[in-house]
Amino acid sequence: MLVDFNAALLAKYDTYGPRYTSYPTAVQFSDEFGEMDYRLELEQSNQQRTPLSLYFHIPFCKSLCFYCACAKIITNKQERTIPYLERIHAEIVRQAELVDPNREVSQLHFGGGTPTYLHDDQLAALLGEIARNFTLAPPESREFSIEIDPRAVRDTTIPLLYELGFNRISLGVQDFDPRVQAAVNRIQSVEQTFAVIDAARAAGYRSTNVDLIYGLPHQTVDSFSTTLDTVLSKRPERLAIYNYAHMPDKVKAQKLINVIDLPSPETKLAILEMTVERLQGAGYVYLGMDHFALPDDELTLAKSSGQLQRNFQGYSTYADTDLIGIGMTSIGRIHHSFSQNMREEDDYFKAIDSGALAIARGYRLSLDDQIRRDVIQALMCQNEVVYETISQRYGIDFFDYFCKEMRQLAGMAIDSLVVINPHRITVTPTGQLLLRNIAMVFDAYLDPSESQRQFSRVI
Repeated sequence: MLVDFNAALLAKYDTYGPRYTSYPTAVQFSDEFGEMDYRLELEQSNQQRTPLSLYFHIPFCKSLCFYCACAKIITNKQERTIPYLERIHAEIVRQAELVDPNREVSQLHFGGGTPTYLHDDQLAALLGEIARNFTLAPPESREFSIEIDPRAVRDTTIPLLYELGFNRISLGVQDFDPRVQAAVNRIQSVEQTFAVIDAARAAGYRSTNVDLIYGLPHQTVDSFSTTLDTVLSKRPERLAIYNYAHMPDKVKAQKLINVIDLPSPETKLAILEMTVERLQGAGYVYLGMDHFALPDDELTLAKSSGQLQRNFQGYSTYADTDLIGIGMTSIGRIHHSFSQNMREEDDYFKAIDSGALAIARGYRLSLDDQIRRDVIQALMCQNEVVYETISQRYGIDFFDYFCKEMRQLAGMAIDSLVVINPHRITVTPTGQLLLRNIAMVFDAYLDPSESQRQFSRVI
């Protein structure tokens, strides 16, 4: 289904709201949820023996990208990684002791920061520690991915990562325009980037994702079109086109960006329109929430089969996997709960050194949360909600339970964002770019008076 770009409706619905990498969102996490709660949830999860996902946060970077809202440690001292990795190794052992050994790890993701900041021997040691403590799924059943900064790889890195079991890479690019790169302090050549893609394809990786951002300083429709042309010449299997959220009150580094250099809302909308048309014209499928993939990519196939899911790393192909987060600030999802590790390195070290886990806060979902989570996931991943599926799963009458929400959706149906029929809610081609708005209807916690402070703009 091709996206129908409607600039007037996008402008009408351009408000502030969550990206729904979780429901409830991290705003609801509380320090009342602690290690004992986490252990109880994991114990119940073990009884179901569903597959596992592991996320590792590697926070180190050599330089500061001004747009970046991730938790990071800027340093040129390689030795800074050693004490952090010592705690990571300890946390691996501690987490694995709580997991039923019959549960296989089918997904693994290294994020950052810059995971390839680590030396090759450190990466190899880390994968070895994971393999010793967790049961890894057979190679053909794995999705092991890593975020790559093309400026921080060695000639040996990409082949080594493949040998270690990684089969997908995600490259940060953002923009190739020199003026834009200078404004956000990320100077990265086309040659550096393409060398990584070529090395990955030579090694045998299943797919490559490229991240771009629209809304950065000095961007225009023409300049971003040139970047797209360059990227498409390599035809990556996946593309993520993110909307830059300028929130300097929450992200200190963004204060280094001159606000007068940012494109106007009208220019951002025009860049988005051009991007959607260009990628669809090139044969990419819009998966939802900024993500595009080729028709034969596993993400596209997962959406068609109903297996697509959304989590803190974006879209993934394996539904019903619990997620264990390892490292400072990592977020996990276990059974009916979310948990997050300590955000500061010192606090994370103290927790691990004390023999504990590093759980700082979290949230246990109520039955209502679970119902709404499934509705929002269905909208974000399958672009439809089948009433009978939710009703049978939870023993409710969908229309009775969501009578207020269905009245709210009626206005969106008038605007042709959704179609409401006796059996399902279906997102239309016009509504594809407004999935966040449609999902927000089912969010029981959303406070419009606080949204601007807590969340980014939808467009």
